[in-house]
Amino acid sequence: MEKKSTEQLEAICSQVRRDILRMVHACQSGHPGASLGCTEFFVALYFDQMTNNPDFNLDGPGEDLFFLSNGHISPVWYSVLARSGYFETSELKTFRKLNSRLQGHPATEEGLPGIRIASGSLGQGLSVGIGAAFAKKINKDDKTVYVLMGDGEQQEGQIWEAALSAPHHKLDNLIATIDLNGQQIDGPTKDIINLGDLKAKWEAFGWEVIVTEHGNDMSGVVKGLEKAKSLLGKGKPVLNLLHTDMGYGVDFMVGTHKWHGVAPNDEQLENALGQLKETLGDY
Repeated sequence: MEKKSTEQLEAICSQVRRDILRMVHACQSGHPGASLGCTEFFVALYFDQMTNNPDFNLDGPGEDLFFLSNGHISPVWYSVLARSGYFETSELKTFRKLNSRLQGHPATEEGLPGIRIASGSLGQGLSVGIGAAFAKKINKDDKTVYVLMGDGEQQEGQIWEAALSAPHHKLDNLIATIDLNGQQIDGPTKDIINLGDLKAKWEAFGWEVIVTEHGNDMSGVVKGLEKAKSLLGKGKPVLNLLHTDMGYGVDFMVGTHKWHGVAPNDEQLENALGQLKETLGDY
């Protein structure tokens, strides 16, 4: 993979955020908040960190694999997949439309390149990632498995079953990330079910835990992922606690759960796009 500068990665982020907003606006449905907040993570992963192949093979031998557990943030993933060559950017126009491959939550029946599991029923993605990490161990494939989860998702019991399983089996080819934006659909996570000290909890379960304090700073996100990779191969899976701001990049969306699953109207879209530079050309 050709390494990109921080400036190049930030320029891609601006375009991806434009894509997210336009996709959700066009169908008046979707989840812009956390999609905007996780943009740096996805761009860093696909354009800088992962060994991945847009000539898609479902099993992914010899390449890094990514699984999105909190599947409702599909807009950011679809944009990054398209912008990195998995399918034409023009297909982004079909988001959440009838018979589209770009469903509201990622699905597999239509064979969209880059999508390996249907997700969005929260709590399941880490379990699937563990299975993929196991398979790579069995096949003597030295590549890495990545999983992204939401922080509200940590309220699901299956997460903690999986959290026990990965260290027990010494899956040190697995990097899981939690998007810590402190918001979920009904309000702040601390008010719904307080998550407490996640670092201490995951360490107690046997994970190597790192903290990325500034998840909307591209250089910080890249450094966090590189640190996580440096800890692989030492007998433990790695957890990356990624602090982000929901709605980042748009001043009236940032930091609130109110944009978790609400589409902007025409005036709001124009305002938001005015804050984001078009860098790669709108689809």
